[in-house]
Amino acid sequence: MTWDAQGIEVGESWSGVQKPEQGGDLHVARPHAIGRWSKRTVDLLIAIAALALLSPLFLIVAIIVKLGDKGPVFYSHTRIGFGGAAFGCLKFRTMKTDASDQLAHLLQTDRAARTEWEATRKLKNDPRVTAVGEILRKSSIDELPQLLNVVRGDMSLVGPRPITLEELPRYGEHISAYMEGRPGLTGHWQTSGRNDVSYQHRVSLDVHYLDNWSLSRDFLIMAKTIPVLFLRRGSY
Repeated sequence: MTWDAQGIEVGESWSGVQKPEQGGDLHVARPHAIGRWSKRTVDLLIAIAALALLSPLFLIVAIIVKLGDKGPVFYSHTRIGFGGAAFGCLKFRTMKTDASDQLAHLLQTDRAARTEWEATRKLKNDPRVTAVGEILRKSSIDELPQLLNVVRGDMSLVGPRPITLEELPRYGEHISAYMEGRPGLTGHWQTSGRNDVSYQHRVSLDVHYLDNWSLSRDFLIMAKTIPVLFLRRGSY
């Protein structure tokens, strides 16, 4: 697929990311028809069961977020999914209602913050995050609404980290590899340091997952995610 036609400028690839053996796009071990059906079935069964079990927690968190500053409970941010389709990635809102304005001002006035944002698209000490939001982020509870994205088919339980349109050029020649799978609620990036690893390493983890996909690997990653959530490593 030619991404220039989509208005996406493909940047220079990193040497640390796995290269294809021959020219062209990276060969990706996409699930065959039965594998895709199995993965989707597992996604639906687990996501629906989790939503049913966690519904009391959803209600409690929704009330707390709403009472915090009277703003909206959920936040939907546009991400790029399977085949390049955009979708609204859901989260419990963890930022102040004027977060966009605050970010613009911060990046204009704070050189260190601007450098950190340009390198990772994250701020470790983000002044936009509310007190309640900080707790939700540390526990990853803010990401639970993405179970609805899984049910809708926007995401998978396990997959690459969901990224924005602005981040796509940073995948270089591996853009096509990213498009081969649905973004995941968890993945190699979640169990390998999350926000503490470099952006280059995140891309490498995504490409490795897509090139070595199997249903058993998905279950292994889900199992590894549980202790990571309790340790809270790289969560901010």
